Amino acid sequence: MGRLLLAWQILTNRPLAEKLLKIVQNLHLPSGERLPDQGDSQPANASVRSAPAEPPSGLASAAGGQPAVRSDAVTLLSALQREGRLIDFLKEPIESYTDAQVGAAVRDIHRDCSLVLERQLGIRPVLEQEEGSIIEFSAQPDPGRIRLSGAGAGAGAASGRLVHHGWQVTRCELSRWTGTSAAADVIAAAEVEVPGRGSPRP
Repeated sequence: MGRLLLAWQILTNRPLAEKLLKIVQNLHLPSGERLPDQGDSQPANASVRSAPAEPPSGLASAAGGQPAVRSDAVTLLSALQREGRLIDFLKEPIESYTDAQVGAAVRDIHRDCSLVLERQLGIRPVLEQEEGSIIEFSAQPDPGRIRLSGAGAGAGAASGRLVHHGWQVTRCELSRWTGTSAAADVIAAAEVEVPGRGSPRP
């Protein structure tokens, strides 16, 4: 209730609002300096502190100087698109293409995206045994690493056949991203070709 009353007083009492604003602004000035009161006179030769220029739209906020941040997921997708054209392929309608055409395109995407994943994540199997091998448990396995399936799954299961060896990352070395907050969600920038001087305009 006290906060609501103070907010109402600020909205309806202009002198109080100006006084509180001056107090807040003085908190950000160097030690020993303060904003002049409305009645204060400023000498003609006094230096005037210029207000800091606002950062261009999309850059890191000046308050705190924190850099723009981007999700690691977007950074990884950006690498897969840049080096393997993965997003282009997934977003391309392929209904009109033959299996042979799709297969030819997938070969390069498979190779280039695999290189990205290996370099940045080092993906390895959770279990090294061949699929179809019999896996024995000395204790109930961690369900996050080994998921039991089938009719005999549950407490007390001692062994089972490996259906899929699973995948895990052995490192996480994503590319360092620097950019503006406006571009934080961009996987691949739009590209616009600009004709040279003298070239006919499209």
